[in-house]
Amino acid sequence: MDNVKQALKECDRLLRKNPNHLSAHAMKAYALARLGDTDAALEIGEMILKIPKSAANSHVRQALVLTYKFLRRPGEVIAVYNAAQKHLPDDESIYTSIFLTAASNEMFSEQHQAAVAVNKAFKREKYTWWIVVSLLVQAQFEKGPGNAQLQLTLAQRMAEKALQDHHVTNTEHLRVLLLVLEAQGNHEAMLSALSLDSPMAQQIANDPDLVTQRIDLLVKTCSFKEAIDAAAQTLDARDNWIDYKLYIEAVIGAIKQSAGDPDAQQQVLRDTCERLIKWSHTRGRARGAQLATVELAAKIVISGFNVGHELGVRSLGDQIWVYVDLFQNKAICYSDIMQYFVENVREAAATANSNPAISTVLLDFHSKQLSQRIQQVRQNADSSEDSAQAWVNMEKIHYLLQALRGDDDPEKWIDGVDFFLKFGLDSKNAKAKQAASSDMVLLACQRLIQATFLAYPREQQKTQGFLTRSIFTILCVLEEGIRLNGENFLLKLYAIRLYLCLSCYSRARTLYDSLDIKHIQNDTLGYFIVGQGLALGCFIPDLELSYKGVSFYDTAYVTIPHELESAYKNGTYSNIPDFLEFNDNLKNSFQRQVSHRCALRNETIEQGRSKDVVEVLETTDTQSIELTDSVLALLHDNRDFKVMGLLTPLDMAQCNLEILTRPTPVHSVHWIRVFSLLPQAMHYMAVADVEALEAKKDQLISTVAEAGDSLSVYDKKIVQGICFIADIYTCLLGNPSSVDEKIDELVKIIDTGIPDEETADPKPTDLSKLPFSTIRDLAAVTEIFTYAVCAKHAASRHNLPFSNAFGFALTQLRKKALRCIPALKSWSNKSARSAISDSWVDTDRPMLLSDISQHVRTKHKQALDTVVKGCADSWLKSAKGVLAHWEQCSL
Repeated sequence: MDNVKQALKECDRLLRKNPNHLSAHAMKAYALARLGDTDAALEIGEMILKIPKSAANSHVRQALVLTYKFLRRPGEVIAVYNAAQKHLPDDESIYTSIFLTAASNEMFSEQHQAAVAVNKAFKREKYTWWIVVSLLVQAQFEKGPGNAQLQLTLAQRMAEKALQDHHVTNTEHLRVLLLVLEAQGNHEAMLSALSLDSPMAQQIANDPDLVTQRIDLLVKTCSFKEAIDAAAQTLDARDNWIDYKLYIEAVIGAIKQSAGDPDAQQQVLRDTCERLIKWSHTRGRARGAQLATVELAAKIVISGFNVGHELGVRSLGDQIWVYVDLFQNKAICYSDIMQYFVENVREAAATANSNPAISTVLLDFHSKQLSQRIQQVRQNADSSEDSAQAWVNMEKIHYLLQALRGDDDPEKWIDGVDFFLKFGLDSKNAKAKQAASSDMVLLACQRLIQATFLAYPREQQKTQGFLTRSIFTILCVLEEGIRLNGENFLLKLYAIRLYLCLSCYSRARTLYDSLDIKHIQNDTLGYFIVGQGLALGCFIPDLELSYKGVSFYDTAYVTIPHELESAYKNGTYSNIPDFLEFNDNLKNSFQRQVSHRCALRNETIEQGRSKDVVEVLETTDTQSIELTDSVLALLHDNRDFKVMGLLTPLDMAQCNLEILTRPTPVHSVHWIRVFSLLPQAMHYMAVADVEALEAKKDQLISTVAEAGDSLSVYDKKIVQGICFIADIYTCLLGNPSSVDEKIDELVKIIDTGIPDEETADPKPTDLSKLPFSTIRDLAAVTEIFTYAVCAKHAASRHNLPFSNAFGFALTQLRKKALRCIPALKSWSNKSARSAISDSWVDTDRPMLLSDISQHVRTKHKQALDTVVKGCADSWLKSAKGVLAHWEQCSL
């Protein structure tokens, strides 16, 4: 930034010598833009463009383009090039610059016009394809009314003419034609373009993606025999799972087409089985071919075909176990086969009119098959890494079958976990950091979590002590697993979740930071941690993390246009729709809205410490956060809810560990709406617009009513608090006589979240309350108090009557907080570790995980110390964060 300031001084020096120095004016505009003086930069730019031929000067033009690009004003960039074009009509680079500016900024109409203009002026082959692609993306991505069908028809005609005139010279051109046809659902024409008689037949045959696309189109057009032949020819040459799936789909289609001709059906199946056997015996091809055989058996069940074993097709259940026996020592075995276990149980029940007895029979069958194998692999687990992996896969299958059976007995879920831990933490395999040993630790923890939440549901207050103690014990296991293998991503994810369940933000954040989350992972995994610090009093760390998320989305505004520009320049046209879709996903990302609202809340909390906050609230851009139903409907939820390595289908909520371990409800549309309305309400207090304030309050109340359980009790408490504040402010403006009652209501809600002096030092038996409510309650009322202080400053600024009474009530609350919160801080610093030892470690009170707890105490003291320290230090940092805010909040 110092360099920019120096550049500005140099521009001013040049202009003092020569006031008509256009390059200096243009560079000054760029420097001012970089320094944040947007209005001055735009004023200079406008002045320069009014001067005839100014944009024809390449130095002036470049500086103005840089200025407008920095300010994200593509329209003005195009205006600069248009001004230059009037004086440089033969400069091809100006034409292409107009096109690329429009294309990279999704100005679809301008992009098409620019493509036509450059093609008309210079008649190059690539410009023809620029027109075709422009029509395609305009039809697919332009918002608002348009004529997509006309645009696609024009694009098709131009692309087909290019094909006929032999101007389709590479597969990228062909892919553009296919994209245009696919957008119209014209599969027949797509097949024709990919036909074996095509002038590009050889290039198509050498392109694996186009070969697969042709097979897919044959299936879609019900040309099943041709699809079978094409897929078989392809699979003779390569091993590709998508081709296998299409092959099986074509086989099932051919069987259906041959209804009434059993001989033809049987011949299709014989040929299929012979081919699958041949491929499975080819070196390096066994896994794909065997899994395709399972896929065939599954499709036969779904289609209701009655097939005998003499044709070489086993039942789905038998085929699953053939696959397991062959590949049980591969880490990917379980993820390959899980869906088929689920399909086998569910589809059989569905075809039997939802007869649960059928499911039970199949589960009994699979359990019997498992029991015949699991004991042997368990005994051999120490002999080799392959044997250990086989045991892991068998135990995963055991977990799935137990879940499918709906087993709700916690004791059954922890049965055998002691063997898992001995192998995963104490064996030579663990010391050698084998992947299977870490997998077994994870599997043990997954079972322990499932058992814990079955035994001690969160909603039952009387079991919360057992729940927190169990979570603590599981964390000890996870920390030991992380100590042995710090590269295991999943162990850290589970630890993060469980620490947050115990209100331990600091340790959770340390583990999250160690994951080295980058780029798109901010969008897919940010939901794990963003906003959790805010809910636990760690406002500044949460603000920093929110900024990191927001900056990722801001960076995408630069990187994606650059990728689009490169695609047009390099002729990689088929990537362009993907870039545009990716950009749309990010611009309308659900997590982007969440990160932004968390940043906004944290900023308000930080700024609320100062009396200058009213000026900040007055200038809040309420329009940018005014989310209508139509805007919310466009949001893309890119969050990855499968990332925790779940062993059951997502729809099995009672066994979905991602759901069970959520510390609070995952952010929802209602959450986004609430924390968009809240800053708007604060803005209307700052500008004393009572009518708008009342409208926002009513919207908040109705949103909470609609939200149900998708908002946490603490989010609802914050909304309740802001509504009381709005009522107080309205009374101060219009009905001061009732303000005392409203102030009392607000004081009461804030006071309930401040720990009493006598309970600020929790007794060992009350330790369960601290993680589940004390810290979260305190953080919530701290946020409410901040909003109340902001409202008080706004009332004083507008000289409203009784604002001093409001301030006096808040001062009394602050005095109490400054007596009680230091006691919590002192306890976290001096007594928390001993309290944890008394309540969660050295206690004889029996619980579900007593044996596991004993194992941790005797063999893994280092991990236990890590968790004790992680909890105590995290609570201390939360207390410090909240206390600092109350101390610095200015009244």
